[in-house]
Amino acid sequence: MTRALLLAVVTASPLVVVAGSAAAAGAVYYVAPNGNDGAAGTQAAPWASIARAQTTAKAGDTVYFRGGRYAYTRATGACSSQTARVSAIVLNKSGSSGNPIRYWAQPGEKPVFDFSGMRDDCRIKGFDVTGSHLHLKGLEVTGVPQNNNRNHESWGLLISGDNNVFEQIDTHHHMGAGLFIDGGGGNLVLNSDSHENYDSRSSNGAGESGDGFGSHYTPAGQPSNVFRGCRAWWNSDDGFDLIHTYSPVLIESSWAWRNGYVPGTTTSAGNGAGFKMGGFGAKYDAGAVKHTVRSSVAFLNKAAGFYSNHHPVANDYFNNTGYGNHPDFDMRGINSTGTSVGRGTLRNNIAYTGTLLANMDGTTASHNSWNLGVPLSDAQFRSVSTSGWDAPRQADGTLPALPHLRLAANSALIDKGTGVGLPYNGSAPDLGAFESDGR
Repeated sequence: MTRALLLAVVTASPLVVVAGSAAAAGAVYYVAPNGNDGAAGTQAAPWASIARAQTTAKAGDTVYFRGGRYAYTRATGACSSQTARVSAIVLNKSGSSGNPIRYWAQPGEKPVFDFSGMRDDCRIKGFDVTGSHLHLKGLEVTGVPQNNNRNHESWGLLISGDNNVFEQIDTHHHMGAGLFIDGGGGNLVLNSDSHENYDSRSSNGAGESGDGFGSHYTPAGQPSNVFRGCRAWWNSDDGFDLIHTYSPVLIESSWAWRNGYVPGTTTSAGNGAGFKMGGFGAKYDAGAVKHTVRSSVAFLNKAAGFYSNHHPVANDYFNNTGYGNHPDFDMRGINSTGTSVGRGTLRNNIAYTGTLLANMDGTTASHNSWNLGVPLSDAQFRSVSTSGWDAPRQADGTLPALPHLRLAANSALIDKGTGVGLPYNGSAPDLGAFESDGR
């Protein structure tokens, strides 16, 4: 099927968003580091805090944040114990369907929410998003600390609300997960980065909870959470982690590399999977649902690039590229007796260098690089560079256009795939994360 015929195909995304477009109706407000919460909230007289903006903003309104540093030193409430949870920012006021409340960076500027100065002696949430129908865009979030060793992690953004959009978020250097969906459904994380998170003081071991992105604990019946165009690198635990969730998750067009290490080093830290696609703590759970990862890349992660993590059902792994992981694809699942078995439906994937495969018995795998008998070499790709993947994004927030791990013009992997509902050029889909242009 050609690209033209597939343009009308619904691609399993539960949330249709025209990201970057603000409704014509609705008030506009401004916040700036040198603002005053007693001011009018106009561009000439901005407020100083997101908390003040929330008291006024309603569905359909937009709040613009001017560039600069928004520093936080204490939470909204006191720690009742060293294991209690507190928040620096609580977004608990909801928008409505089609009319979100928008918290956006002023175009061309970079507002930085810096939590490194917080001294609360318990678990800390930088952003605690309990509201629904919110749209955060262009914000940098950094520095949430652990101030004792009694807890597993703190969080950059913790999301329990529904139907929110997190676009062009840069979340990094937290002592815990960068962005963690905790029970919410229907959320879209779009063109966002989470990197260099390291929970050095976690009670379960240094580095064991420093994920890039997580989606956990969403109950059955909730709409899917979606990660699209996201990057996770040099996080101490996993790049993307979907453990303990009962609602489907879709990850697409995303990259994960060098996870499982102390950031900036090759010193071992946490688990180190690029994409950890579910699981329930190595136990069988009859409530498990299928997750999907497609058109994504994992390379040089400490452990598996794509990992089923004892998931009880077969996830979909379509058009992905694993390079230099250990292994690239590990399909270890679990059956109702608690026995480890292969679980996964794999189509159009590439596994190259590192350890290629593990636990494939029991999977449904065809039209992958290892099924075709085509010898792989660097010559099949335009580039096999593992540097530069953290390059600046394009002006619209999409991933940088790199030649890395894209197929060479004469690659034997072009048109060797099978249809999985994704657009393609030529007579059949190519293998791997990047479809060639057909020339």
